[in-house]
Amino acid sequence: MPEIEKLTLNDSETQSADIVAGNVAALQALFPEAFSEGRIDFAVLKQVLGGAVDEREEKYGLNWHGKRRARQIALTPSTGTLLPCPQDSVDWDTTQNLMIEGDNLEVLKLLQKSYAGKVKMIYIDPPYNTGRDFVYPDDFRNGIRNYLEITGQAVGGGKNTSNSESSGRFHTDWLNMMYPRLKLAQSLLRRDGVCFISISEIELANLLEVCRQVFGEENSIGIACRVAKKSNNKGDHWAPNFDYIVSCSKDKDETSPFLGGVNVAAYDQIETEGKRKGERYQLVRLYMSTIENQNPDQRFWIDCPDGSKVIPPGSTFPPERPKLGDGIWRWSRKKFDEERDRIVVKSVRSSNLVADHGGPAKWNVFTKTYLKDVIENATSKPNNLIEDFINQLGSHEMTKLGIPFDYPKPSGLVKFLCEITRTGIDDIVLDFFAGSGTTADAVMQVNSDDGLNRRFIVVQLPEPLDPDDASQKTAVAFCDKLSVDRRLSELTKERIRRAGQNIKAENKLFKGDTGFRVYKLSSSNIRAWEPVAADLANTLLAHAEHLVQGRTEADILTELLLKLGLDLCVPIEQKQIAGKAVHSIGAGALIACLSDGITRDVAEELGTGIAAWRKALNPAVDTRVVFKDSGFADNDAKLNMAAILTQAGITDMRSL
Repeated sequence: MPEIEKLTLNDSETQSADIVAGNVAALQALFPEAFSEGRIDFAVLKQVLGGAVDEREEKYGLNWHGKRRARQIALTPSTGTLLPCPQDSVDWDTTQNLMIEGDNLEVLKLLQKSYAGKVKMIYIDPPYNTGRDFVYPDDFRNGIRNYLEITGQAVGGGKNTSNSESSGRFHTDWLNMMYPRLKLAQSLLRRDGVCFISISEIELANLLEVCRQVFGEENSIGIACRVAKKSNNKGDHWAPNFDYIVSCSKDKDETSPFLGGVNVAAYDQIETEGKRKGERYQLVRLYMSTIENQNPDQRFWIDCPDGSKVIPPGSTFPPERPKLGDGIWRWSRKKFDEERDRIVVKSVRSSNLVADHGGPAKWNVFTKTYLKDVIENATSKPNNLIEDFINQLGSHEMTKLGIPFDYPKPSGLVKFLCEITRTGIDDIVLDFFAGSGTTADAVMQVNSDDGLNRRFIVVQLPEPLDPDDASQKTAVAFCDKLSVDRRLSELTKERIRRAGQNIKAENKLFKGDTGFRVYKLSSSNIRAWEPVAADLANTLLAHAEHLVQGRTEADILTELLLKLGLDLCVPIEQKQIAGKAVHSIGAGALIACLSDGITRDVAEELGTGIAAWRKALNPAVDTRVVFKDSGFADNDAKLNMAAILTQAGITDMRSL
């Protein structure tokens, strides 16, 4: 008899991706002989791997106290979820961008099912471990509770707002924070993806070794030095004016060489028709210069819209026999005829061409040079000394936007990284130490420059701002003025809002995405079974409702998207069937009805309607149908629904 399976908080389907299980499955696919009764036989595995196994007691590598636990933290699934916040968002219904408030460790876990292998570029600006950075303890046993306590949303816990060199765990605490986050970030990258990490010399050596372990030594693609300040007299011996950008790839063989020497902003025209509609280009004069050698193929008359003809200046007529000193076109006659769709003849006030009547021409001839072609064929590489993006520029940007924030990275730096990595249409750029929101701002700016619709995902901890801290008083006053919580993440959101408005104001032709959806990390919508031994009767009554009280349908749908591996911006349709709200997610990949009062009679009409809608949608994958368990009036209604859907060919049914 078909059934609707009830999901609990302990089911793998209600947790983030189980990375350990995925690793074991991949290992078993490669070396099935090393498995016995579902367990790994290390003796056999070592034999299969032969000399590749290093059994020496003394090995080269970076080790520290807590490394094993840090690895365990990265591999432990999260039972949390993200709650949608349309009221904090911009263009919720249309945007493809995400701003997530939460502990980036838990958020990275929750993003695994939906975004693993899909991120083109990661840029992070983590704490440099200067002794004044925000460092907090991770708890692999209950990461969500730990996060809520740290951010003051639950009683207990705490944070360390400093990590002094005298603590004895100065480097260890920083490594234990970074290691699991980089492990999770690496799995989100595409095969051709790249991760950039800004860092100072304090942790540069440790970061390089951690990256070699996480990404593989063969996937290290170098370090760039960035001029952070033009002048600085701090420091004991050297005045520190540099920081560094460590870069690693997911798979170096799949990663394109970095792009250098292309002025993307110069491509300021957008194709409006034809097969290249929507592409950006610039107009380049077809007239080149005088010839050094006779080249008759590049000297010829070109027809103008008014019937006249133009030619580069020179004394040779007819043009078929040019002499030294005569002007020529960049293209031959043959190429000109083949590429007519790229030719633009424009009326100009002053032309450097000659008309067929012998006087100066009022027309000039241009060719369209498309940015996409230039990028695909570019061979020059960027210099690993970056001098154009000092911190002062980031401070000027924040001042212009009217937002108080100390020492932000300039958006031009992230724009530069987006350009050299050849990010393009629908490519995802991730920053899980979002800070002031520089990465989100930069992605919108670079989209405005070249017309490509990249997406951003930024994550920021809602760290409480302290009104008693002199360095945070201005930020606290700013939040109070906006009537928002005194949290760092509120500055992030406001910066993205104002940056989007500014981009639209400065480029009125830009129709790209300057919106973003806000989500907040929280505990699962599914209640954990927490029996009270002394009062089991009331415990059972209290848990009759399987979902957390006060959560909305939108909250539950978001968790379904995350746990089933669907994009958080996937389209959601809604229709009424048998008087109940039914949601189709991902064109029928998931259908959910979270309404109450489903009796046996209602179940028949509702089930038939769901089956008909699913047939009309005709999804490319098997459809999963989800109900609220307490929404069924009784078990008969639930069984009736299961029978109707099974008869229609829908066998994947769950209840929450």
